[in-house]
This record gives sequence, structure tokens and C-alpha cells, in this order.
Amino acid sequence: MSVGVSPAARTAMALWISHLRAIDGAASHTLTAYSSDVAGFLAFLHRHRGESLGLAQLAGIGQSDMRAWMAHERNRGLSGRSLARALSAVKNFIRWLAAREGFDATHVLSAKAPKYQRKLPRPLSVEAAAEVLEQVEVQAQEPWIAARDSAVMTLMYGCGLRVSEALALKGSDAPLPEVLRIRGKGDKERLVPVLPAARKAVADYLRLCPFPMSRYEPLFRGARGGPLNPRLVAKSMERARLGLGLPATATPHALRHSFATHLLAEGGDLRAIQELLGHASLATTQVYTAVDQARLMQVYQAAHPRA
Repeated sequence: MSVGVSPAARTAMALWISHLRAIDGAASHTLTAYSSDVAGFLAFLHRHRGESLGLAQLAGIGQSDMRAWMAHERNRGLSGRSLARALSAVKNFIRWLAAREGFDATHVLSAKAPKYQRKLPRPLSVEAAAEVLEQVEVQAQEPWIAARDSAVMTLMYGCGLRVSEALALKGSDAPLPEVLRIRGKGDKERLVPVLPAARKAVADYLRLCPFPMSRYEPLFRGARGGPLNPRLVAKSMERARLGLGLPATATPHALRHSFATHLLAEGGDLRAIQELLGHASLATTQVYTAVDQARLMQVYQAAHPRA
């Protein structure tokens, strides 16, 4: 952090991060990103104002300061999406500090985030998702590794798990129950139904896995018995993608997108899908409605005689 930031301001920022971790249950990567964003904001203010930043200076941040910072960030090439995230971090910190110190943070909190085109998820088609699972099952030379990769990706597509969530499963989770308790982003727990196909895929992997399965060790192992590295999952998916001629957007995370999109296309309730995915906000899940609408328009354009 900039040397122009006072010890009191540094302490306040450290306490804010601790608050996010302990009270809000923010994920570690979120805390790192927020800390970096706010530190960058404070460093800019120090240079912009030419004075040391203490709590009094933070309480006196005005609209011109916010406009100058946002213009500076855009001029150095920061995307609208990244700037919106940084502004969210700054607002969160100043809102917390204002409540703690008793000052008016209106000028900071009223700053408008730049508009940006939100990227839509790129799911696979139902046919492509099935082909990926079949391809992964046969492409590895060692049968137990093929079964492992198939189990991981079946969990991602069949249960909507993130790669990190699948790889966080322990030996104590096997054999998989009909409903699995998942600890996701922000240390939030959710219950996820497990399809018979997913339970069978994990059971097949466990039957072939050459390593003893302790209840406290990772369920999915690497070639030497250690925890499975997520990069190996990505490489397995890449081989399947190239073998099937799928686009570069066919990543492991695309299987999770496919889970949500295919449920929605079959009439799944948006709130239920939100719970299954572990999204904190329904707005995050609603992006899949745009994907489904885009797919419907493609079908309309291809099939309607007047299109």
C-alpha cells in the first residue's frame, strides 16, 4: 500500500477485510481482489491530493475525487467490468468505514458504475455435453484416470458443481449420497441432488483407484496419489474438445453453465437453479435466461418459414 496512507487508515482496511472474512464469509480470492482494488484507490487519492490519507481525508472524499479516480482507471486501460468491480470494493469499504466512524459517505456511494456488456455463459448443447463425457471416459491411457476424469466432469454437468467444489470432496463423501452437502464460494453451504449417473461414475472411479481412500483425504487423486490438480481437469477437457471439434469455450466451467441452461430449457424454476448453483443473488442466475432466449431465437430463425 502507498506510503501516503496513514496507520489508522491501514488498520481500518485490515479490520474491514477481517469483517468480510468473518461476518460475510467472503472467499479468499474475493478478499484478495477487494484488498487490491481499495489499495489502488487509496494510492491514487494520495497522489491526486498530494497529502497523507488519514481517516479525516477518507471521510471527506468528494464527487470530484471519484470522477478523477474513475477517469484515471479508464485511461490506463481498465475495462468497464473491472472498474465496476473496483468501485464495488471501494463502496463496500467506505460504507463500512462510514458506519464505524459516523460520517456521510453519499459522494462515494452515489458514484455510478460504468455500463458494460455482460458476457453470456457459453454452454454446450445437450448432445455435445454427452459427447464430452463419453470422450473423456475413453481418452486416458490408464483406466482409473479415465474413470476419475469422467467422474469429475459428470459431477460438474450432472450436479452443477464448480471444479473447486468437485475437487474439494473428501473420502468421507463416498459413496455419494442422493443429496450432497457442498461448501461453495464464501464458505456457503448448499444441498445438491446427485443423479444416479454421477453416483455410478464416482463408484466406478473408486473401484479402479489404486490409492487407499481415507475419509480425510481428497476423493479425487492425481497420478501419484496427491490431490488432483484442476489444471489436469482442464487438460482432459481440452483433449476432449479438440477430439470432438468443439470451440475453445468448451471448458470445464462450461459444463456447469450447461447444467443450468439445460435445466432452464426443460422448465426448471429459476429460484431452484439459483439454489443448486449456490448463487448469492438471483441476478447472477438470471443471465441464463438470456442464454435460453438467444437459443430460442436461433431455433426460430432456422425453423420459421418467414424468418
